[in-house]
Amino acid sequence: MQSVDDLSEEANIAYQAFLDISNSKAAHFGCLEVIETRYKSGGVPSIAENLELEKLLANHDKNVLAFKTAMDAVTDSDEKIILLQLIS
Repeated sequence: MQSVDDLSEEANIAYQAFLDISNSKAAHFGCLEVIETRYKSGGVPSIAENLELEKLLANHDKNVLAFKTAMDAVTDSDEKIILLQLIS
């Protein structure tokens, strides 16, 4: 199997963008989980908690757009297949 080190600069950028998506998704869902657990028996999230969720979601949205842009920059179809195998 190919390694990330074997990819072009464009594909490496796309791979890093995918990792950024994974991290921002985990951060957003982690925050949601904490809030859900905290308020399971009643109550509502504070303004600060809602703002934190908004910030995390906005960061994730930015990462998704960066990944799409980076994937569009990978023009070699074989390399795109390798990249998709690496992130699957």
